Amino acid sequence: MQYIEGGVTAAKGFLAGGVHCGIRKNKSKADLALIYSEQMCTAAGVYTQNLVKGAPILVTQKNLENGHAQAVICNSGNANTCNADGEAKAWRMCEIAADALHIDPNDVIVASTGVIGQILPIEPIENAAEALVQSLSETGSNMAAKAIMTTDTREKEVAASFVLGGKTVTVGGIAKGSGMIHPNMATMLCFVTTDCAISAAMLQKAIKKAADTTFNMISVDGDTSTNDTLTVMANGAAENAEITAEGAAFDAFCEALTAVCKKLSMMMAGDGEGATKLLICKTTGAKDWETAKTVAKSVICSSLLKAAMFGEDANWGRVLCAIGYAGADIDIHKVDVAFESTNGRVDVCENGAGIEFSEEEAAHVLHTGEITILVDLKDGNAQAEAFGCDLTYDYVKINGDYRT
Repeated sequence: MQYIEGGVTAAKGFLAGGVHCGIRKNKSKADLALIYSEQMCTAAGVYTQNLVKGAPILVTQKNLENGHAQAVICNSGNANTCNADGEAKAWRMCEIAADALHIDPNDVIVASTGVIGQILPIEPIENAAEALVQSLSETGSNMAAKAIMTTDTREKEVAASFVLGGKTVTVGGIAKGSGMIHPNMATMLCFVTTDCAISAAMLQKAIKKAADTTFNMISVDGDTSTNDTLTVMANGAAENAEITAEGAAFDAFCEALTAVCKKLSMMMAGDGEGATKLLICKTTGAKDWETAKTVAKSVICSSLLKAAMFGEDANWGRVLCAIGYAGADIDIHKVDVAFESTNGRVDVCENGAGIEFSEEEAAHVLHTGEITILVDLKDGNAQAEAFGCDLTYDYVKINGDYRT
């Protein structure tokens, strides 16, 4: 497998684009995105676990009941959530895209992101339909990635290819997510495309498997959003033998899909609102994956640890504290902790107790944009990774007046 350029349009047969339609006041900011496959796709999705779900999720879930889709339409600037007319507006977005593309509205995935509880104006989307379709191109992934951003500071695009049965298969995706991010699923939208031939049932199994170890392992601020959506469309243009059951071909596809999702997850975590550092907690030596996952997520969710990482303070006690309340069955007297970055590594705790280390060396290790917190439980061979960011002054500033 190798990473390539192209994002959501890297796979054969996919076009994407984005325009400013007028939902956002800033005319320089694109706010409407479209992704389109020239062939019908098998499709699957996973969504927020929040009981409050955005109207677009409810419509998308209905549309994907048959396991097929051909397009994605998404607006930013308004979440279309907690509105009496929300589902009608979300369905109207499907109709708008379908009319412009000459496809069935039931084959459209719809998503929205932005402020909750404000009525979504549909007229700007209707008026921009022609321009949106005209913006579609084989190199339009970046335009679409820009159009779905809210408080993100940069676009998030990834693609990878691998050989399957002599055929080159590509998986690509775009995502948005910066704040209101917490497992399970983050405040995120992610649209993945692939030219792999795979059944809808296996595609659903693959996307769930990928999400469990990637998007469901992110936390920025502990808030679970209402509009989280991860979808994947597979059009079969790679002409590989269709994947209809588990086996070597399915495993290879899952590896590529997970790799793309992991890259996008790390981009989200590193672009957390106000963040200056990407944090990775790698838990090893666990007796099973559930234990490793629980510990890694607990550490990455600790506000005290996140603040310490912002201050470049190797306060390992906060790591041990987060492990202690994680709810995992571990022996805290076996735990080792270290901090690692491109600036080196510093061991700070062995067998649940502090050891001597240089504070100057530790500060140097933490003085970088990506820090790995290494936790060894010394109780088995399972491991897991969770992704987050530091907690900064700017996070409060951004969210203090997000709506107004």
